[in-house]
Amino acid sequence: MKATALVVAVLALGVAVVALMRTFGGEPGYTDAQRADAKNSVCAAFETVRSGVATNTNATPPGDIAGALAVAANARIALLDGGQYLLAKLDPATPPDLADDVRTFANELMDIGAAATAGVPNDDPGQAGRLRAAEAASAAVKGHCG
Repeated sequence: MKATALVVAVLALGVAVVALMRTFGGEPGYTDAQRADAKNSVCAAFETVRSGVATNTNATPPGDIAGALAVAANARIALLDGGQYLLAKLDPATPPDLADDVRTFANELMDIGAAATAGVPNDDPGQAGRLRAAEAASAAVKGHCG
């Protein structure tokens, strides 16, 4: 009788631990619809940011210094704000592998923008590495978003 009570108590303890882990720090139980909505939202944000960054970093500056500075400023804004926007659009229900790749891409964009704001040219080895890393991260996100 004592052995049966001990087995039941151990099983109950195991169930309680599993329930606590799901509630505090384990993976929350999101529905398929919540995961799909989160994925669709962050993928749409990714496309918006990718388009904005491509448009603003490839703009041709006019011949005057003020126009060149304006084009450069818009490129930096696209990078910095694009990264922040992507991080803000991440939902807790976003599939973890997609969320990790979005975070990597967003942080690379902000690192590129911060370095550009500090005057680091694209052909600087560090900046060139950041640009390559951003391209790889973008491709990874695109792979999730199809």
